[in-house]
Amino acid sequence: MIVALAGGVGGARLAHGLARALPPDSLSVIVNTGDDFDHYGLRVCPDLDTVMYTLAGLANEATGWGLAGDTDAARGMLRRYGEDAWFWLGDRDMATSLLRTRRLRAGRPLSQVTAELAAALGVTATLLPMSDTPVATIVSTSAGPLTFQEYFVRRRHQDAVLDVRLEGVESATAAAAALAALAQAEAVIICPSNPLLSVRPVLSVGGMRAAVMGAKSAGAPVVAVSPIIGGRTVKGPAAGNLEAQGFAASPLGVARWYGDLLDGLALDHADAALAPEIAALGVRPLVTDILMRDAADRERLAREVLDFAGMLRGARP
Repeated sequence: MIVALAGGVGGARLAHGLARALPPDSLSVIVNTGDDFDHYGLRVCPDLDTVMYTLAGLANEATGWGLAGDTDAARGMLRRYGEDAWFWLGDRDMATSLLRTRRLRAGRPLSQVTAELAAALGVTATLLPMSDTPVATIVSTSAGPLTFQEYFVRRRHQDAVLDVRLEGVESATAAAAALAALAQAEAVIICPSNPLLSVRPVLSVGGMRAAVMGAKSAGAPVVAVSPIIGGRTVKGPAAGNLEAQGFAASPLGVARWYGDLLDGLALDHADAALAPEIAALGVRPLVTDILMRDAADRERLAREVLDFAGMLRGARP
């Protein structure tokens, strides 16, 4: 079993590559739910849906999120009623949230609802929310505290991030299926997701970080793919978020941020000069092309990362 930790577009795309590179039913993807929120009475899970649509081959490739060819009629009608419909939720995407909300209100846990939706779309990987308990990412910014979607979508992540608070994390525990997957993991792959906003919530729910470290102690290497290339992120604010936390916007900063969690880190050729410093931290570097331009690139990178993890596993005493 290969376990991936993912959130956002970069995480979804590498998860898709891993699914293409691995046999069916041998991949579990644990997804950030810290950016979930209620919108017009619907429970919206942006990262779960981005990963699900990408794995199903239905994602809008131009944006990385939402459904290809989706329409905007419902939001247009909301605007006619005078609503500030700032969050783009397409008509078919809204159907996902409608069903999710109804099933959650009927008492089903988010992990079960997610499995049902993913199966209906033909997803063969196991898609797992980080927790069945809601956790809300609250971003402390120069403009004051903001919910994640206010910060990221409404204000276009332009505010300087001072800190991140995870509301409800004290009472949240990792989903049981996520812990079970980690107990069987042959390798743990941390996708090129924002370390602060996408991966930190996953690792912060009760039992999750300990389970990843337990998998590592049992022989499963933990390998991350840098979300930073040449000092910049391909998509999103990860570079600025790292700098605001006192880490360099580079693969070296990423390695330092993850600390003792990592065995290996994949970084781009553009950052090859940093490989010796990363190795000096006790993290094995893999220098390759980590930019995922298309589905073939996703699969190529996934196979390279899997081979790298296999090499690290075989090198252990």
